[in-house]
This record gives sequence, structure tokens and C-alpha cells, in this order.
Amino acid sequence: MTHRQYAPHPLRNGSTNQANRKRRNSDDLPLGIGDYVPTLQPSLNSNHHSSSRLRDPPVWAEAAHRSVMHVIGLLRTWRPRDLLWMPLGLIIIWMVALWYGEEAVFTNSVEACAWGQWEGWPATATPHHVVLVADPQLVDPHTYPGRPWPLSSLTMSYTDLYMRKSFQRITQTLSPDSVFFLGDLFDGGREWTTGSGFSDERVSPDKRWRKYATKYWVSEYGRFSRIFFDTWLRGTSKSWHGQRKLVAGLPGNHDLGLGNGVRLPVRRRFQTYFGNGNRVDIVGNHTFVSIDTVSLSAKGQPKEESPTRMRVNGENVTMDHNKDVWDPVDQFLHNVQAEKSRSIERELRVRAGLSENEVLDSTAVELKDARAHRVTVQTKGKTEIPSVVLTHVPFWRDPGTPCGPLRERFPPSKPVDVGGEPLQSDDANAIHIQAGVQYQNVLTEEVSSEIVDLVGNVTHVFSGDDHDYCDVTHHGYTSLAGGIREITVKSISWAMGVRKPGFLLVSLWNPITADGMSLSNEKSTVQTELCLLPDQLSIFIRYGWLLCFTSIVLLVRAVRISYSARPRSTSISTKSHILPLRNSGPSFPVRQETTSAATHSSSAPNSVSARLNATKPRTDSPSAGYSYRPPIARLPSPPYSADLLGKSTNGAIGGQKWNEIALNDPSRRRRRRGLLAVYDEFRSSVLQVAFIVLVWYFWLLWNS
Repeated sequence: MTHRQYAPHPLRNGSTNQANRKRRNSDDLPLGIGDYVPTLQPSLNSNHHSSSRLRDPPVWAEAAHRSVMHVIGLLRTWRPRDLLWMPLGLIIIWMVALWYGEEAVFTNSVEACAWGQWEGWPATATPHHVVLVADPQLVDPHTYPGRPWPLSSLTMSYTDLYMRKSFQRITQTLSPDSVFFLGDLFDGGREWTTGSGFSDERVSPDKRWRKYATKYWVSEYGRFSRIFFDTWLRGTSKSWHGQRKLVAGLPGNHDLGLGNGVRLPVRRRFQTYFGNGNRVDIVGNHTFVSIDTVSLSAKGQPKEESPTRMRVNGENVTMDHNKDVWDPVDQFLHNVQAEKSRSIERELRVRAGLSENEVLDSTAVELKDARAHRVTVQTKGKTEIPSVVLTHVPFWRDPGTPCGPLRERFPPSKPVDVGGEPLQSDDANAIHIQAGVQYQNVLTEEVSSEIVDLVGNVTHVFSGDDHDYCDVTHHGYTSLAGGIREITVKSISWAMGVRKPGFLLVSLWNPITADGMSLSNEKSTVQTELCLLPDQLSIFIRYGWLLCFTSIVLLVRAVRISYSARPRSTSISTKSHILPLRNSGPSFPVRQETTSAATHSSSAPNSVSARLNATKPRTDSPSAGYSYRPPIARLPSPPYSADLLGKSTNGAIGGQKWNEIALNDPSRRRRRRGLLAVYDEFRSSVLQVAFIVLVWYFWLLWNS
């Protein structure tokens, strides 16, 4: 009986493949791979040779995957001691710090100013609650001209976000009945080119800003609307006094300019979107009189050397530009007491259930008759409703008049005089009396006195422009209460030179009769409270210290792991292994299966039958190659990690066929040691922590 001899398998004993890369023989293969010997399979892509390297995923993708898998694994098999895992502890610390810095600190600041914590009205009183907001001054290219991108864009985004979160807490937590803005809604609004007017009025005198046209101004108006108008509309509708009111028509010098610097097309554009800056509102049984003092400041200033000329009916007509700026405000002031009476009369008629306007006499008169040009409104008598003046520029005061202890940038030099009385003069604590191009710290004494005299019965003045808090009492103006208290409101933006921005709460309680006569026995019908907002710079500084602490902790951890005698544990749990890692039971003898054509030498102790088998049946066709069915052996598996194999895809390992695992597989490389190992561990842990923390941070920003 003859025995058929077989040629050795082409991949046995370390022969090479088509790419001239040495393949493992059956003795070199790691015993933990499985029970079968892989055989060479032709590549699906005939144009390229089989690659023996596994492409490493991007670092950020690997870190994100590890972070997610760590969190999922900890949530599924959580135990209290898992909190001792250092990256998880840092992630929790960061999440708490970010939640406090982006959410809780704003809520706590506004809740500390709740109306009931500082109001002193009787228990049965139902006061009208007003919030005064000054100088939002949206950051734009005019604010920091030399600030490069992306720092300029980040400044715009974070200031907008700060004001949006603050105003959101104001509307939701405090639920004011009315909100008034005190000017400087924009920072460079006066500079942006308009689409109408004379050529010298449409463009800015500064050539740097002429490229910003009306389209840019409209986009800035959209920013303001999203921050304040949209937030106000989404706020609570709770109000003790009917419909809620928001007024933002009072302009500032950054919106229009100041005095002769006011360009008429710019003012018309502002009034088109925000309304007239000169108006009277009945708020909490008080008359709030808003005055465009930036335009009124042109009164008394020197006229332009070259007045504006225009052609009318074929003739050149000289236009007094200076008067066109201040004259509308002056006319409003001379008619303001009549407007106050009409507004009070309309308010009383509405409360009595009547129509808002009185039915007028429809008698026909000639055009020459004076009655054709004047409408007289009869009132039921003189009312005693106090008047409150709203202005952007503060009133005149003597130089050195102190602003009080709540001024942030320049606190009082001394708390009190030697005799115990407040300081009468403190230059450091006062608003400096000075003026410059397009700005003026206070109104002139003449303009201030004229406003008080024409409005009449002024008890309080609220102003902006200075960005810091100032509380003074004017004794040099005509008043019924022995003095007019003026409060300059802090800016609500953290980019305006104050670390703690703020706003002013005003509580109004003045019950009146049906005829408008006051019933209050209180000495004052107005109570105020300064509400401070968080210090955004301090929040950023705390984030910086926490970042340093996190880096130090992760670096120490990386050094300890890298230089530890104990080998580093795998980052994937053993529960997720796709192949067995170790066979702890005893090894079994080889089970031999031979075919009818096996040679007599197959029973030899060193024969080929002791090798691992393939599953394909034998074929005698030389074109298909020779294969065999060797015996199946079950051997103890060494502790190889599933990381060595990668993910299984259609019978492949790491995206490659079983027989394409080269000896130079990156996963088989020796782990780096020393400083390189420290760097690898530090980078991996930083990316893991950063991925989870940044996802949480951006969610907080989006939710705000």
C-alpha cells in the first residue's frame, strides 16, 4: 500500500507572503487567538497589496470613545468606590463648578434682590415694580478697535451671553411690571453710515467706520432684540398693574452722538426702531418723563462754522443745523406739563371704565380761528402725582460732590467727617466734571435747571452714562421735598469697566383718588435698591485655577502610573472581551482526526497531526492548492487582551483577515516607558476629562 506524500503548506515554517512580509507560523502564533490556523486569503482589492498595519484612530476620537465607554461602564456597574477614580472625580468637580459659574451664581445674585427683602411698604400695599437698565452698550468693532480675532468675537459673544442670562433672571425671578433703558444701547451706533440725508450727514467723520452701513446697524438691532426684547416676551406675564411695559427709546451719546455731534439721519434711524426719546409714561401713579438730553446738549453750544445749505424752489437756503438738533426737545419741554395732564387724565378715565380719550366738540370753525390750531383738554383739577425724570447724561452738580459708598471704582476716601456727617466733597468718589469729543460727563447747569423748572414737581432723577453707581441729592434746584435725589445707574455689561455690573430696582407706591389726589402718608413714594450681578472676570479666574489644579493632578497621576512596578491595566473591561483570555482549567490532550489517505507516519510523536487544523475539506486539485484537516487542539490560553485583536468585522480582526496580522502590528509594539509613557498617559487622561467637561459646558451655554 502506497502512501501519498504532501508538499509542505506554503505558509508553514515562516515563509513570506506576496508583500514580502514575514508571517507567523503555527509555532509563532499567540495561543490565545483561537483553535484554528489562519490560511492565506486573496485580497478583495487586486490593485493593492494587503496592508500589515492597522491605522490608528485620531487622538480626539480615541479619547472621546474612551470617555464615553468609561462613563457608560461606570453607570452600568457603579459602586461608591468608583468615585475614587481620579478622572471621574475631576469631571464631577468641573461639572459642579461650571454649573455654579454659568447658572447658579446668576440666579443667586438676582434672588438676593427680591422685592420683599428690602421694601418697606405697609403689608396691604401693592407697589408697582420697575427695573432700570443702563448702558448695555453692545460690544462691536468700535469698542476695542485693536483687539484681534478671535478675541474680539469671543468678547462679543460672552458679553451678549452675560446680559442675556442676567436679563432672563430679572424677568423670571423678579417679574417687574415695567423696564426702562437709560440709553447707550449700542457702542458704535452713532458711527454707522445711514442710507438717507446729506452726504456729510450719512457717513461718519471717522474714516475707519464708513464701511459699516445701515445693514450692519440693523444686524446690531437684531442682537439687542434677541438679548432683551425676546427675553422680555418669553418672561412671565404676572403683573399687579395690568399690562407689562418695556421702554427703550431713550438715546445715549453712543447711540446718536452728543450736542452738535448728533447727526439727524442717525437720530431718525434710531427713533424709527425704538420710538421717540421724549415721552411721558404714567407708571405706578408717577409721571416718568424721558428726555433726549444728548440732543438738548446742543443748546448753548457754538454753532457750526459752515451751516448746512440746501436748495429749495431754485434758491439756496441756509439751515441752522444746531437748532434742528435741540429744538424738538426744547418744544417737548415747554409742552411737557400739558402732556402730563393729558396722560394723567387718560389714565384716570381708563380706571373709571371710560374711553381713553374725551369726546371733543365737533363745531366747525374757520381756519383763521385760533381754535383750529389748538385743542384744549379739560382736566378735573390739579393733580399731585410726582414726576420722575429719566436722562442719559447726569445732571449738573458741584465738582467733588461725593457719590456715596456704593461706588465701585472709586469708593469714598473716608466714610464720614470728623463730626460724623457725610463728606461734602470727595474728588475721588465724585463724577468728574469734564467733556470731550462726543461725550460730556454731566449736563450744563443751565440745561439742568431748565429741565427741572419746565417738568415741575420733580422728586427723583435717574441717569446713566457713567457706568458706575452714584447717589446724590440736589439742593440747588426747585423742588417740593427739599431736594431732588438723583441715582446714576450702573452698567449691566461687564465690559464697561466695572467688575460687578448691576441694575436698579424701583418700587413705587402712591395710592390716589379718582380725581388724582394722593392718599399716601409716606414721606417718599419711591424706594430703590441697587442689585449687583456676578463678577464675570472672577468666574474666569476660578476656571483658570481649576484648570491648573486639574493639570497638576493628572500629571502626578500619569507619573505614578508610568513609573509604577505594576503593569498598567487595560482601559476596557474584561466583560467586553470578544475572545477568551485565559483557560484556567487543565490542558487537554490533543484529539487526532485522520483521513483515509493519512500516512503511517502520522502517528509519530512529532508528526504534522499534532498541529492545529483547518476546516476546509481536502481536495486533490492542484489549482486549488492542497489543504488538510488536521486535528483540533485545545490548549491553555495566555492572558492576551482583546485590545490586541481589535474589533471583529466579518471574520476579520481590526478590519483585516485572520491571516493578515503581521508581526509589526502597532498593537503588538512594546509600551513606551519613561517620560514618553508619562506624556501618553497625561494626554489620554486630559482628553478624556476635557471631552466630557466641554460637552457639559457647551450644553450649559446653549441652554442659557
